[in-house]
Amino acid sequence: MTDDLQPHSTHEPRPADASEEFEHREDHQPIDDLVERIRLTADKLLHDHTSRGDVKILDRTLRELRYAFKVFAKYRDRRKVTVFGSARTTPDKPAYQQAMEFGRAMAKAGWMVVTGAGGGIMEAGHLGSGREMAMGLNIMLPFEQAANSVIAGDHKLVHMKYFFTRKLMFVKECDALVCLPGGMGTLDEAMEVLTLLQTGKRNPAPVVFLDEPGGTYWQTFHEFIEGNLLGHAMISPEDLRLYKVTDSVDEAAYEVLNFYSMYHSMRYVRDTLVFRLNKPPSDELLAEINRDFADILVEGRFVVSGPLPEENEPGLAKLPRLSFHFNRRNLGRLRELIDCLNRGYVTFVEKIPSQDDEPPAEA
Repeated sequence: MTDDLQPHSTHEPRPADASEEFEHREDHQPIDDLVERIRLTADKLLHDHTSRGDVKILDRTLRELRYAFKVFAKYRDRRKVTVFGSARTTPDKPAYQQAMEFGRAMAKAGWMVVTGAGGGIMEAGHLGSGREMAMGLNIMLPFEQAANSVIAGDHKLVHMKYFFTRKLMFVKECDALVCLPGGMGTLDEAMEVLTLLQTGKRNPAPVVFLDEPGGTYWQTFHEFIEGNLLGHAMISPEDLRLYKVTDSVDEAAYEVLNFYSMYHSMRYVRDTLVFRLNKPPSDELLAEINRDFADILVEGRFVVSGPLPEENEPGLAKLPRLSFHFNRRNLGRLRELIDCLNRGYVTFVEKIPSQDDEPPAEA
């Protein structure tokens, strides 16, 4: 199959998302059986007398995702943050400057910055990160969406026809998401991320809604969620912990980096949820967790252990584990558990550190 979707194309992976939607438990196993299953499914399209239009959608979807997986596979050992925001934001706007500052801060911490590769906020994020630390997922539109000058022609740029394949890559391949003010597309992306987090279709990750200094774009969004969704019992109070609203670039960067100070990654092994940690929790912290988070357990207790035999990920073998039987329902509480673990080994500071401060060390 040729790489006809990308005109400019020419380690050990970071932890894969272990949710049912983006499951990679068999990364170390042969894929022949799965490829054969795809072939069999394709053959059934002929027997089903599927319309040519429907088959064209499937064909394009498979080719887009195959190529995107190929491009991102080379960088799976790198932490990445996805940045969303308006393509129409001009360089004189505060949000544009914030996106540049945030991209610069994340690149300094060793993170790659993924955007939609267009202008406005997307361009600003890439200007901050620089070409080497930039990745792009460009949507092909008849207007607005030419690739920005930073990422144009780069081998880390993928062009995509469908929004749904693009959004899958945005969420699947990142370790954090930051949304600046934007239009319909930004709101669509923000709500999809929150839906995936609340339903457990994507592993926990920091999500930051970054307002302009003194701005109210995301603050108003938060007030709507709090007053209408929470106010009418359509979500749980802990679901508000799935995201953070701020107008500070320093606070946004700290929220992202601090999330991985103690917590490293997670995956399911049958009915057991395994947290990989950068350090084991103290006996006191473990006791507090067993006391305060028993409500999210189906049975048993929180147990500190080494890797389970089924994990089969040598690069993560040295990390301690926190294993437990999660009810797969209280995702907001699961995020609170991660925050509790991070607080146990991170010195609390009243003042958010500046971009010149050293970021939390990565494992």
